[in-house]
Amino acid sequence: MSPMPSAESTPARVHDPEPVRPTQDDEIAKAGSELIGGPLGRHALTGMSWLTPVRVIALVAIGMFALGLVQKAPCYDGGWFYGASSQYTHACYSDIPHLYAGRGFADGLVPYFDKLPGDMAYLEYPVLTGVFMEVASWLTPGSGTVQHQEQWYWMVNAGMLMACAAVIAVCVTRTHARRPWDGLLVALAPAFALTATINWDLLAVALTAAAMLMWSRSRPLAFGVLLGLATAAKLYPVFLLGPLLVLCWRAGKWRAYATAVAGALVAWLVVNLPVMLFAFEGWSKFYTFSQERGVDFGSFWLILAQNSKDPLTTGSVNTLATALVGVSSLGITWLTLTAPRRPRFAQLAFLMVAAFILTNKVYSPQYVLWLVPLAALARPKWRDFLIWQVSEVVYFLGIWMYLAYTTSGDAHKGLPTDGYHWAVGVHLLGTFYLCVMVVRDILTPERDVVRQAGEDDPSGGVLDGADDVFVLGATNPPPRHEASFDDPGADWGKQPTTDSSP
Repeated sequence: MSPMPSAESTPARVHDPEPVRPTQDDEIAKAGSELIGGPLGRHALTGMSWLTPVRVIALVAIGMFALGLVQKAPCYDGGWFYGASSQYTHACYSDIPHLYAGRGFADGLVPYFDKLPGDMAYLEYPVLTGVFMEVASWLTPGSGTVQHQEQWYWMVNAGMLMACAAVIAVCVTRTHARRPWDGLLVALAPAFALTATINWDLLAVALTAAAMLMWSRSRPLAFGVLLGLATAAKLYPVFLLGPLLVLCWRAGKWRAYATAVAGALVAWLVVNLPVMLFAFEGWSKFYTFSQERGVDFGSFWLILAQNSKDPLTTGSVNTLATALVGVSSLGITWLTLTAPRRPRFAQLAFLMVAAFILTNKVYSPQYVLWLVPLAALARPKWRDFLIWQVSEVVYFLGIWMYLAYTTSGDAHKGLPTDGYHWAVGVHLLGTFYLCVMVVRDILTPERDVVRQAGEDDPSGGVLDGADDVFVLGATNPPPRHEASFDDPGADWGKQPTTDSSP
């Protein structure tokens, strides 16, 4: 008989639903646990130690982030400053030190207000990211050589981005209350560690993860404010409002959706309006640059362009890419309204952002950070997650080896164009594979590991367990799927109850 915690130590948690242990329902997690002593035993004392899942995962995320910093070490003293291809052959490139001087921070120029020398007249990042960059420059010592300052600037940014990484891990861990260990998918993601300090994307990712947590707690206003701030740091978070609209349409939760949109709009305006009014040309640079930028690394558009005698113009690619995102949105809308059970918010959020990534004219390697927390919530299955991560690591190595090839002159050290195209293809196939698995879970919800205990949408907030008010076609299959489970079955959309009797 296992020891029981005292009522005094856990007054309100004795009858909480048992957390899902990945070593019990995931073969890959079970095999991987052998490295630290094997699966958790049924008599183990959980919840009785300072090392709760949230704290463990936050520490693991910080540890993996630190390993990512070590991976950049060959560039810290040399690659960023000496030899064009060295930072690529060591796969340790980062925008951060280069843009300290390149975007006027070393000279004390104010982003968006002060014009920059060179080809880029103004900072080409959204306002909140510009604020993040400026704050880091304030914390950077202004003495010493420019190289010394750039090294400090990268370290200061790394510290701030590490805090963002910890926030992401904690938010994902707490979003699905019964599945806290899914946060390890984020903490241990190799592509996460490798790309975390290439650019400033982690700021927007952290705000988006916090927004998802707030929505799961049925706090649509807080969700909207955080999502508006995330959109003020990077464009992609605004895409989450699309699938959320269709989910609220199906469930009739219009007030919650309107509250979220209002919060997002106000938060975005609070950040952007002052710069928009007093430095419009600098503020608009991000948007004009995004439109004028040609086909670039990582996209299937680049493969088409490099294999065509008459490549498409930038305007044509913009139009076609926008059309593809529109078609993807219509497909997600149809899927949401015809699925046998209302899809989970995290599933649709992942599909929407993945559709944008797959169809966009550029894919920088750090864009994988956008998807990592959404993938952990949408498809918390170690096998599929690791297959996708391997494809992203292949692309991470491929782009740097390709750049090493193009910058090494006649030596041609690295990966030629055809090899780089294969690396792009691996990235596209890996992301598409994970999308297929998420769609399969939506069409056959009995396969969704999050729902196998009978839960509806633990990250859905007001949508969790709500009735449908608008659907297309036949929905709501029989609530039990005995053929797929060893457990007694699941009552879909109902919250699990526990016996509170002694």
